[in-house]
Amino acid sequence: MPKRSTGSRASKTGGAARRSRTGPSSRTRSKATAGRAAASRRGAAARGSHDGMRQSSGGEELGSLEQLFIEQLADVYSAEKQILSALPKMARAAASAELREAFETHLEETRAQVGRLDEVAQGLGKRLPNKKCRGMEGLIEEGRELMEAEGEPSVRDAGLIAAAQKIEHYEMATYGALRAFAEELGNRDASQLLQQTLEEEGRADHLLTQLAESSINAGAHRAGPSPM
Repeated sequence: MPKRSTGSRASKTGGAARRSRTGPSSRTRSKATAGRAAASRRGAAARGSHDGMRQSSGGEELGSLEQLFIEQLADVYSAEKQILSALPKMARAAASAELREAFETHLEETRAQVGRLDEVAQGLGKRLPNKKCRGMEGLIEEGRELMEAEGEPSVRDAGLIAAAQKIEHYEMATYGALRAFAEELGNRDASQLLQQTLEEEGRADHLLTQLAESSINAGAHRAGPSPM
């Protein structure tokens, strides 16, 4: 009888040991399976994020360089239209006759630039998407705040030049990229039209620098004591 009791206990102990050895292995397999499932979910999320990047903020899919070219043409078209509205106001706000003339001259150039963008779109056989250039909207808002500011006219003129040059640099960066896209796409006609506008923007920026450095900044400096 004592031996049978001992054997029973040994059998139970052995069974428990086998269950103990089996238990951790099963849990390890479960963890590994869960880890693979989590990795799969992360991979799917990453792919979804990548696919989401194929769409522009306006909902246009950017699956090719030509699509990006058209999307950016639409962006700068909106920018030029906003500039057409802002330049007459900037000209009226300018105290310097030379600065006012520079704004009025660039207004005429901007009208021609819009026409060139129309030519590029027609050459592509595409209608540009209707979108709002948020970058230009912000730059023009900065200019509007300067126009409405109280103070010395010469100081305001210096501020208007700074605001206008921010706009010019934004346009030069955009037209430079668009010209490079047109070159890559083999669209020589579009490249030449965009290059023409890029050169106009460069000349306008240079003229503003000349006005600032030859007289307007100095006039602003003489207008009042520096707080520094």
